[in-house]
Order: sequence, then C-alpha cells, then structure tokens
Amino acid sequence: MTSTPTLTFNDGNTIPQIGYGVWQVEDGVAEMVVRQAFEAGFRHIDTAKIYGNEAGVGRAIASSAIRPEEIFITTKLWNADQGYEATLAAFEESMDRLGLETLDLYLIHWMQPKQDKYADTWKALIELQKRGRVRSIGVSNFTVEGLQRLIDETGVVPAIHQIELHPYFSQRELREFGAAQGILTQAWSPLGQGGELLDDAVIAAIAAKHQATSAQVVIAWHLAIGNVVIPKSVTESRIRENFAALDVALDEDDISAINGLDGTARGEGRIGSDPAVSDFA
Repeated sequence: MTSTPTLTFNDGNTIPQIGYGVWQVEDGVAEMVVRQAFEAGFRHIDTAKIYGNEAGVGRAIASSAIRPEEIFITTKLWNADQGYEATLAAFEESMDRLGLETLDLYLIHWMQPKQDKYADTWKALIELQKRGRVRSIGVSNFTVEGLQRLIDETGVVPAIHQIELHPYFSQRELREFGAAQGILTQAWSPLGQGGELLDDAVIAAIAAKHQATSAQVVIAWHLAIGNVVIPKSVTESRIRENFAALDVALDEDDISAINGLDGTARGEGRIGSDPAVSDFA
C-alpha cells in the first residue's frame, strides 16, 4: 500500500497530506464509508459538528483494527458555539461523539466577522491545547485580516488554515500569507463542484498523459503545491481511486498548466460562502 506523505505543523506535530472528508455524509453512512477509507489507505479523517456525523466517525474508529496512534482526526467548532466558554463545552460534546480523549486537530469552522467572537474562541482552542486535549489547533474559512488578528492578540499562530481551494480558485494570496507565517493550507472542495473542473480539457489531457483519472490529477496537483487535501466520495471505487492519486507524479509543465486555470471558470471560481461576509448559524 502506498504510504501517505506527511507535512509538519508549526507546533512540531505532523498531518497526513491526504485525508478523507465526510461533509454531507449522513451519520448512518459515515461508519461504513470511513471504514472503506481506512481499507483504501486513508489515515486522516476530516469531520465537523455541523456535519452531524461525528458519532459515525467515532464508531468507525472504535471498530477499526488500526492502532489509534496511526489515525489522525480533525473536527471543527460550529458557528453557534463560538465564544470562550461555549467553545470549551462544545469541544467536550464533540469528543463524546467521537469517543476520543485527545483530538489531533481542532478548527474554528468559520470566522463569522459580524459575530466577532473568533478571537475569544481562538483563546479557548489555545487553552484546550495547553490542557493536552488537542494536539494542534487551526482555523477554517478566515481572511488574511482575521488570521493576523489571532496572531496579534494571542501570539499563537494557527497550525493550518482550511479553505475552499481548487484549480479554478487557487487562493494564492491566502496560501502565500499562510506560508510566510508557517501556516499550512488545507483544501476543501478540492475537486470543484458539479463536474466542470473534472471535464476541463487541460485536466483531461494531463489525465490521459498519466493514464489517470481527472480527479487523481487534481488531487496530485494539490499535493504537488503543498496543500493538505481532503477529497470526499461515498463510492468505494472512487475512494480507492482518490487515494491512488498519491501514485500520480505531475511534472512542472503539468503543474504550470493547472495553475493557469485559476480564475478561468464562470464568475470568480468561488463555490462556497465568502469568509469576509459570511454570517450564518
């Protein structure tokens, strides 16, 4: 089985560079597909409170023969739970559902600028790390300004920033800011949405060149530019295909061609909400 490359956080811990995401996976299905992901070779699972499947992920972990120290689990604090004390309480609830004593990575799910609780929320994550309940802490869906505020107010730099990122929307500014601060970048919706990206002629040509699928080429691009990537599928054959993207070695011309797709989709390429203005519970 292909071994998973790891990247090192600014706190010295490591994260498998490819993981399995369970967004929009029902709790009753989560146990089965996470076990399939484990069988395919994945050791990094990305969930969140709002996904409603932490318990299913927990059942998959509990029923797996894989040693706990070989599995990396991420979950995320939902918007309605932001604030110092509320964060501490919500964390314990997530841990109960996951059946874990220590979490590998805890993220603030959205910055929520109008709510303006993310700095206090970050202080709670710092406290959880100090207590040894979380090994590493980070954020998801922030802006440069929001990241800078966390650093300025606490002196603690997030280990990772999870954002929408795919070849049509490559988020160069956020990636460059993160790299300068020692923050890893993690991509959600890494394959785009609706099939437009996977049908792109540039991607298809590179896939044919490497005798790979379009999805494997896009995942290989994420790996090549240094992203942590969490493709999601509930189809077992595609779960295995996604993990096999580790065997696709893109050359510099391939990477340059895919980089050139940034901004070429309809509109600006963004699929999800803009963290600078998002405001939802």
